[in-house]
Amino acid sequence: MADAFYFQETVDPERDEAEQRSGEAFELGRREFVQILGAGLLLSVTGSVALAQGRGKGGFGGGGTTNVAARVHLGKDGTISVMAGKVELGQGARAELTQAAAEELRVAADRIQLILADTALVPNDGTTAGSATTPRTVPQVRRAAAAARELLVDLACKRWHVERNAVEVAGGVITNTAGKETVSYADLAATEDIAKTFAQSIPADVTLTPVSQWKVMGTALPRPNWRDLVTGAHRFPSDMILPNILYGKVLRSPSYGATLTEIDLAPAQVLEGVIVVRDGSFVGCTAPTTFQAEQALAAIADKAVWQTVSHPSSKELFSYLKEHAQSGRGGKGKPGTPAEGDTGDAMAGAAKVIGQNYEIAYIQHVPMETRTGTAQWDDGNLTVWTGTANPFGVRSELARACQVPEDRVRVIVPDLGCAFGGKHQGEAAIEAARLAKAAGKPVSVHWTREEEFTWAYFRPAGLIEMRGGLDSQGAIVAWEQTNINSGGSAVDTPYDVPKKACRSVGSQSPLRSGSYRALAATANNFARESFMDELAHAAGADPLKFRLTYLKHPRLRAVLEMAVEKFGWVERQKDRAANVGFGLACGTEKGSYVAACAEVAVDRREGKIQVRRICQVFECGAIQNPANLLSQVQGCIIMG
Repeated sequence: MADAFYFQETVDPERDEAEQRSGEAFELGRREFVQILGAGLLLSVTGSVALAQGRGKGGFGGGGTTNVAARVHLGKDGTISVMAGKVELGQGARAELTQAAAEELRVAADRIQLILADTALVPNDGTTAGSATTPRTVPQVRRAAAAARELLVDLACKRWHVERNAVEVAGGVITNTAGKETVSYADLAATEDIAKTFAQSIPADVTLTPVSQWKVMGTALPRPNWRDLVTGAHRFPSDMILPNILYGKVLRSPSYGATLTEIDLAPAQVLEGVIVVRDGSFVGCTAPTTFQAEQALAAIADKAVWQTVSHPSSKELFSYLKEHAQSGRGGKGKPGTPAEGDTGDAMAGAAKVIGQNYEIAYIQHVPMETRTGTAQWDDGNLTVWTGTANPFGVRSELARACQVPEDRVRVIVPDLGCAFGGKHQGEAAIEAARLAKAAGKPVSVHWTREEEFTWAYFRPAGLIEMRGGLDSQGAIVAWEQTNINSGGSAVDTPYDVPKKACRSVGSQSPLRSGSYRALAATANNFARESFMDELAHAAGADPLKFRLTYLKHPRLRAVLEMAVEKFGWVERQKDRAANVGFGLACGTEKGSYVAACAEVAVDRREGKIQVRRICQVFECGAIQNPANLLSQVQGCIIMG
């Protein structure tokens, strides 16, 4: 069984809000804008207002927005459309962003129509990664919604010739408390020059609703489109079907890094309805059905001649990574971490020095929905429906690959079937676009599970080297952690030790690798906590008491203490049965704190391990959606 607990401290939920950054304007015609958003007066229809900001500086936060109209649109019927560049891939962004807008606009959540991840409509909020939606995009949406509310209140006050403190806002209705007059958002949209009003910049000093006054945020709002999901009505990226659509398959090389030197396309070219494309090492076939495309590809696959490159074997991988590690130390570690050598004297003077290496394997993300892309060209303009966490980044990839300006490329990302960090790039989208251009018709490319395992990028493999020094009393005097290739997230130890050196060092990866859920924090926390057990054992100390000795951070200490209390750590140690063990660990990353205890039974005869019980405590500050957070924590326990 698994128990998950979370608690909320009174902290500023906007403490990590990214600075607002402007981007280039992306123009969209009024006719297309109205067709997309439906009937009603749209607040951003002015010649000088950019509906969606162009490419910003990239990263997790994106370029932000500069005016209210880029975020909030209002129809005459009171329909409220809110724009965000983030993607819903199962993590709960749709519910959270809906709550953020509803809270500041003082309306129920079902009044918000949230439009996500359409590069022709939404601001560039950066990649949906790094747990950045909550600390960065949510505050941006809240600021825009709060600014929109205040602008509407100003219009009502001018209408009634009253001061701001004479009105109240609730349910999308503004009330003059003295004269008992009311006006709705829809009334103002129908009678005022809202478009001009909302062209204003979002004030830097706009006041957000404090946590203590939340009515929509902080509640367990289900995912707004849950009914479509459970009934099968929702169309995932892989469900896209367009008129006259063709299906594409791409020739894969026999090994990573191989180059195509020769191929005979004739056996596929003679097949009815098949179009064959070759551009360098890229070869693909399109046909009216996936089966026909596969047949065409099979007809030429054995005609291909490849020049391959050598790679290390799995047994050689970790020595290879160490041999090819960058000479510089510090890597991606946090600024200010000690340079190599700071632990030298302390380690040399230690009564006992122990070391341990932890090997981090390549891992595939295995999303439920494999990579997919559907592309359509129209008069030199490209529209692609795809599953990606990075719509604006994929737009840039498509523009480069197809050699067209970015303003001719539109990327639309329906809510997709998860990613776990594995869909930051647009491989399938680019393949579909290249095939569609050659075919002159829409083309859909769906990766198979085999292609996903073989050709999608991996979590980086890594070697984590740990070394620790103990004095004659069993106290830590020096600590070293070096992550080779896996990454620097959470590489710094939260334990208060006298001398430490924590580093991330890059290496030459023999396989294509990229982001993975929680980045390298999973690897670095695993290595650190495993090594803390090693040090505790060497010191002859209880692993819990040993950790608490060096754990000064109040929030991390609090989750560890609650975890052992809820788990019954002390009591279970007294009643330990044969072949049953207990473990605990804690960690921190991106302002969140977690601790867990586990009970594990070992069947030595059968060689089997059974995880009997896990208790985990998680603290991340102000909780914006308790049900979604609980699902996240439980999902992490199951995944772990």
